[in-house]
Amino acid sequence: PSSHNLEMKHLPGADPELVLLSHRYEELERIPLSDMTREEINQLVQELGFYRKETPDALVPEEFQFAPARPLPTLQPQQAPAADGKTPPERDEGEHPDL
Repeated sequence: PSSHNLEMKHLPGADPELVLLSHRYEELERIPLSDMTREEINQLVQELGFYRKETPDALVPEEFQFAPARPLPTLQPQQAPAADGKTPPERDEGEHPDL
């Protein structure tokens, strides 16, 4: 069985890695796979939200058509500066809206 929206490319001589792309095909993250077992890689793919098809030609439910992509973040209205004149951060610095 294969996972929807997951493509495997063999690059001779390259260390295996999972490259996560945005809906615009922009690179979001690279996860090295060299030290992982097949079971660990399968678990990672499942945790990331890829839909696993029963057979390669099986239909994918509508709600999983764009999985594992997350919905685009909604734009928040511009926040007014606080009493000290600084604008509070809208989200944690380590948080990435596409992940």
